Amino acid sequence: MTDYFAGIDKIRYAGPQATEALAFKWYDKDRLVLGKRMEEHLRFAVCYWHSFCWNGFDPFGYDGTFERPWHRIADPMEAAKAKLDAAFEFFAKLGAPFYCFHDRDVAPEGATPRESVENFRRIVDLMGEKQSSTGIKLLWGTANLFSHRRFMSGAATNPNPEIYALAALQVKEAMDATKRLGGENYVLWGGREGYETLLNTDLARESRQYGRFLQMAVEHKHKIGLPGYVLIEPKPREPTKHQYDYDVATVHGFLRQYGLENEVKVNIEANHATLSGHSFEHEIATAVALGLFGSLDMNRGDMQCGWDTDQFPNSLPDTALALFHVLQGGGLTHGGLNFDAKVRRQSIDAEDLFHGHVGAMDLCARALLVAERMITDGRPARELASRYAGWDGEVGKKLLSPQMSLDDVAAHALQRNVDERPVSGRQEAWENLVNDYIA
Repeated sequence: MTDYFAGIDKIRYAGPQATEALAFKWYDKDRLVLGKRMEEHLRFAVCYWHSFCWNGFDPFGYDGTFERPWHRIADPMEAAKAKLDAAFEFFAKLGAPFYCFHDRDVAPEGATPRESVENFRRIVDLMGEKQSSTGIKLLWGTANLFSHRRFMSGAATNPNPEIYALAALQVKEAMDATKRLGGENYVLWGGREGYETLLNTDLARESRQYGRFLQMAVEHKHKIGLPGYVLIEPKPREPTKHQYDYDVATVHGFLRQYGLENEVKVNIEANHATLSGHSFEHEIATAVALGLFGSLDMNRGDMQCGWDTDQFPNSLPDTALALFHVLQGGGLTHGGLNFDAKVRRQSIDAEDLFHGHVGAMDLCARALLVAERMITDGRPARELASRYAGWDGEVGKKLLSPQMSLDDVAAHALQRNVDERPVSGRQEAWENLVNDYIA
């Protein structure tokens, strides 16, 4: 193990009255919530990329601001091993049960595709050893199909079929590694699957390529026996001007077009929802309604910024409503809450990584308790049932019957001949009710 986090003890639960900065005040992993341990509800994961790969660089700086020791190691494979040591030391001290990675997060690109595969497999061997010694598990793996210049025009949607094949190689290796490491899910995020201008884009062709690529991934998932989901992560833009997996509803239409709506779920990120003009709550509720809900990337965006800021979540009302919809949809099964979030580039100390994750885990735990109160109290469910009660009655069922034509429903309205009065939506009362649970 590295000594990068040597001055930080394992994070413990200390209770709501605790004054320690690096202690859990709300995340008591063994506390029962709705009959299940809090740890099992939340299934926290740490992302490899923001936490251990990003060096604090932004487009306006010459260099990154972070001085992580593994960033200074010249040999790429030795740097990868040092980074691996630091990552698992962090995971173990934090107490999150899962982690997530891209292939290029953990192992360097080689001079040839074969060398890249060999590098990755060697590091995966070491990752397996780390998992065995720490008990940390893999939530999901994925392939980085957006950073290398070969993917500047897309991976699955690239105009060059040989690049499509190289993307398939990476996905196959990353899926195999995920299975080998006991991971539950595999994520596809199409950061370059989109366009900068329609002038040089064949939309129909690129859709067919993307559809077939995803079908192959699903086929391989079944072949190797990956237990969880193939997940698509929606995002409307950045780095591409327009991405094909724009939001949950768009992904649903795409999946139906290629017969994959019963095979693929969505991994929803809060900041991506913001960029698409939706709330996190909206995207989760939409996924639940469409049968697509799979997993969550927990973070937040900045409402004044038009880009993906990937900040740690800190809003109790927003997170409570998000988890309320998750619980209403049956909760997390194979999915989890992955912190796709990074400390700010001025937060250069090792302990800042802990502050970000500890605060976010506590927030989610507290939000889970709010969501529990909303469910056990029953008022939201009763109010919603009352609002739609007419559709559960004889008339409502009759009007929705496939035996009823438009003529039949129109005739019903004429025969009744009543100017039906509207009923208040009571939005303000609903909002006050939610605040009562949070207080």
